[in-house]
Amino acid sequence: MTTPNTLIFVDLPSNDPSAAARFYAEVFGWRNDARPEGAYHRMVPGGNFMNPDGTESAIGNLHLGLFDVANARPHPEPAGVDPRVLCIEGRKARVWILIGDSDTPDRILSAAVERGATILWRNHYWTTFNGYNHAFRDPWGTEIILWGKAGEKPSIPETFTAE
Repeated sequence: MTTPNTLIFVDLPSNDPSAAARFYAEVFGWRNDARPEGAYHRMVPGGNFMNPDGTESAIGNLHLGLFDVANARPHPEPAGVDPRVLCIEGRKARVWILIGDSDTPDRILSAAVERGATILWRNHYWTTFNGYNHAFRDPWGTEIILWGKAGEKPSIPETFTAE
C-alpha cells in the first residue's frame, strides 16, 4: 500500500517572527519553539489528535511555522529572494483553528484584539461543516478562522448569521 502525500506543516509570514510567536503563544497557549529566535519559529499546539472514544491517539497535532519575510528559510540562496514584504490585502490562504473544549471564541477574540488583531466577523453558523465560526486578522495579515463544534441538532442563536 502506498501512502498519500501528507501535509506536515504550514508556514505563516511575519516581519517579526518573535512577536508573532509571542502572539500565538499568548492567544492560543501554544509552545514557541524558536529555530533560531527571530528567524523561524515552530508553534507547537501540544497534545495529540483524539480517538473517537475521547482518548488521545498516537498522532501528534499539526505544527505551524512562522517565518521572516525578509529572508524566508529554507532557500538555496543564503540572502533569500524577493518579495520581502507582507501581503496584507487581498485573498490568501486562511488558517482554521478548532476551539478547544475548555476555551471560548470570546476569550480568543479578546486576547487577539488586545495584541493587535482585527476582528473580521463573528457569530456565523456554517451548515456544511456544522460549526460556529468567527474570524480575525493577525497583526501580520494572516486570517484566522475559529471553528466551534455545533454538535448534533445544533441550536443556532438568533444573533448568528447562517448558510
